[in-house]
Amino acid sequence: MYEAFYGLSSKPFQLSPDPSFYFGSKQHRKAKAYLDYGVLRSDGFIVITGEIGAGKTTLVRGLLDSLNRSHVVIGNVVTTQLDAEDTLRLVGAAFGVRVKDLPKSEVLMALEAFFVSEASRGKRCLLIVDEAQNLTARAVEELRMLSNFQFGNQSLVQTFLVGQPEFRAILQRPEMEQFRQRIAASCHIGPLDEEDTQRYIEHRLKCAGADGKPTFEPEAFAALHRASHGIPRRINTLCDRLLLLGFMAERIHLTVADVEEVVADLSRESAFAPPPVVTVSLHAAGEPVQEASPEVNHARLRLQAHAAGTDVGADVGALAQELAGLGLEGQDARLQRIEDSLMRLERINQQTLALLQKLVSAVKSP
Repeated sequence: MYEAFYGLSSKPFQLSPDPSFYFGSKQHRKAKAYLDYGVLRSDGFIVITGEIGAGKTTLVRGLLDSLNRSHVVIGNVVTTQLDAEDTLRLVGAAFGVRVKDLPKSEVLMALEAFFVSEASRGKRCLLIVDEAQNLTARAVEELRMLSNFQFGNQSLVQTFLVGQPEFRAILQRPEMEQFRQRIAASCHIGPLDEEDTQRYIEHRLKCAGADGKPTFEPEAFAALHRASHGIPRRINTLCDRLLLLGFMAERIHLTVADVEEVVADLSRESAFAPPPVVTVSLHAAGEPVQEASPEVNHARLRLQAHAAGTDVGADVGALAQELAGLGLEGQDARLQRIEDSLMRLERINQQTLALLQKLVSAVKSP
């Protein structure tokens, strides 16, 4: 809409990942070095974590585009909450191996036969597992077992695990010790600092063909960093609306006031607003009374429980904290749904429902 006004050849701040717009921030350069190292090593697991919208998918897609596909066979898996065997079947499907309705033993044999066949043709198998934080401990263990497949001294499959920060907590569990020993490299992509935020914006405009337009008041970059918290996807959302505002006002020079106007508009639209509250009160009889907003899947869940005459107050408090934690995920997940899918929100919704059911059961129990 505004591209012609600014003399751009494409839209610079689209939400969908595009490797051609890859920006090498300090943290992204480090993560890319780990990925390159992992590809050269051809062994073990490479773990890349980062916040929602930090640019993990763009980074991985850029890596895949740089590989010689005649020598590499890639299987790409976006996980959901599947059990271990279904995860193996998902891996088979990603590589085009027929594993439907096969028992686990035959699934493993079919995968090993495929990996051996590709290795004998001089090809490497690379498995990319996105949204790795959704993997169960048993599913992670099954992936570790796949890494045991060998062809001579060569590993038959290498795995990249890409996920959100909670995946790091999963890997720290005691039962993950064997898996941790197989990790060749691991890094975390955090938010951009203020300097990289400015460079990121200028980089994307240049990639879109900008030639001196638009221009920004120096303080506008600091305001964009504060409002976005340095998360690339949020920067894209803000800058897209900022350019639209300039286009409608027929201004090519954008100011702090313009940024503040865009932030206020987005807040009214709930994209950057504090999450609404769900309050659940429990009467002495244990019957729940709930008043929920339509944005419940994105809300910070605040549980105010009054368990008069019962001894479950401590349990209620612990559940309240856990629900509040889920709400923080939901706040960021709103933008994830716009770009990707409903899977993560469904997971949060299921967990929230399960916790509420446990709470009600605890209050009703004698």
